[in-house]
Order: sequence, then C-alpha cells, then structure tokens
Amino acid sequence: MSLRFGYGTNGFGDHRLDDALAVIADLGYDGVALTLDHPHLDPFDDHLAARTRELGRRLSGLGLAVVVETGARYLMDPWRKHEPTLVSATGRERRVELLLRAVRIAAELGAEAVSLWSGILPAGTPEPTGWRRLQEGLGPVLDEAARRGVRLAFEPEPGMFVDTLERAVELRSRLGAPEPFGVTLDLGHCVCNEPLDVTRTVHRAGPLLANVQVDDMRPGVHEHLELGTGQLDLVGALGALVDVGYTGLASMELPRHGHAAPTVAARSMTALRAALAEALERRHQRVGGAR
Repeated sequence: MSLRFGYGTNGFGDHRLDDALAVIADLGYDGVALTLDHPHLDPFDDHLAARTRELGRRLSGLGLAVVVETGARYLMDPWRKHEPTLVSATGRERRVELLLRAVRIAAELGAEAVSLWSGILPAGTPEPTGWRRLQEGLGPVLDEAARRGVRLAFEPEPGMFVDTLERAVELRSRLGAPEPFGVTLDLGHCVCNEPLDVTRTVHRAGPLLANVQVDDMRPGVHEHLELGTGQLDLVGALGALVDVGYTGLASMELPRHGHAAPTVAARSMTALRAALAEALERRHQRVGGAR
C-alpha cells in the first residue's frame, strides 16, 4: 500500500465540519486528522453520541479515514492554551477525561489512532514528578484504549515535557511497553528540534509509528509552515515512511492557515504527490541498482 494523505480539520477552523470534509475529499485526500474542538466536534457536547454517529456516516460516505487529535487550544480553559495537561499542577483529571472521551469517539468512528501529548511541565516542578504525573494519567487511558481496540499515538512536542522521539520512547518503556502505545511523528518537528534528521528519525520510530503529521519548519522555530517554505526534506521523509512500511495517514498539520484552507490544501496535495512520486522513483532506482 502506498502512503495515504490526510488533512487536519484544525486547518479548516473557518469552515463547517461537513463543508471541510467535502473539500478535503474533493481534493483527493484519503482521510482527516479530526481535532476535537467546539467548532467541529465538541467532545463535551450534550448530543455527542448522535453527532459522532452522524459524523461516522459522513466519513464513510466520503471514503475518508480518520485519526482523532486532542490538541485543541482552548477547549477546557478559555484563558490558558492547552491547559490542563497531563503534567499540570492541578486539573489533570479533566485532561484524562478528555482523552477517555477521545478514545470512545475513536472507537465509534473506527479511527486509526488517537493522538495526544504531555503538556508543558510547570516551572520549578522536578522531572520525576513530571514522569509520575504522566504515568498516572495515562494508565486509565491505556486501559480504555486496550478495551476498545484503539491505538494511542503519543506526540513529542517542542517545548513540552516529552519533546523528542527519544523521550516518547522512554515514556513507553516507563509504562511497560503497552500494546496500544505508539507515537505520532510530526515531520516538521524533525527539522525544528529532533537531534537526528528526518529520515533517520522516521527509521528510529519504525514500528512505533501510529500517526504522522506533515508540515514544513525551520531549525529551532516551532512554526508550522506550508511545504516548500522551510527546510524539510519532504522527498526523503516520504521515502523513509515507505521504507519502514508505514501504512497510516500522513496528515497535513497547518492550524494557522484556515484563512485560505482550500487553496493551501490544494497546494499541499500537489506537493505531496510530487514528492511521493520522486521518493518512489529514487527507491526504484536504488533497489534496481542493488540487483
């Protein structure tokens, strides 16, 4: 199976969800990365069950696969971005409840993964406390994921407590390497703050890859850019995903481009298809030359 491309609904924040899905499907994407948030699918909505069933029918009708994203900025706290998190001083139980709801929504939708992250450790908090809070918070989420057959995809985020792939691998080890635990790899982060280049980082993640996000970035700057405007080796990245046998969605992650979402999504698809074609041609030449 060749790579499948998706687009994040957080990049269509000015669209109704139904309209966003139609545009994404019409542009030839294979799926969506669905951010649970109030503009689209609010996980705390009183009519969540009915809305989720309706969404499942819509996704099926459009032939779109889905992963569930839990990175909404102000879903739980209108003053503090992303709070509370799994490593916050207070309110961590609310983040756990969100993640449990995300797992149930994912199971209902037949989603391929639920993506999540650690959060920023409050200043002055000892590192062992951060690990303890993460492990305690993830325990019930992992149990729920195992019961419902849902894959978790833990994302290293620049600036957060778990900020690199190696820290995510360490977290998995601390948790006892549970079966539902995989990783989300944002290709742009490989430029921004991973110690290895993108091809080596993808190979390092290998079988742990449960979800991939796609965007461009520059070293040391956590800003999601359109493809071709940063320093991401997109051809090398897609080639590495093919090499490791990744078959999940690779979804565009451009949450600040909603003002021109259809145009940006179209340009992104053109860039993705061209880069994949070049990556496959390079691979063919490499394999053919080795015979």
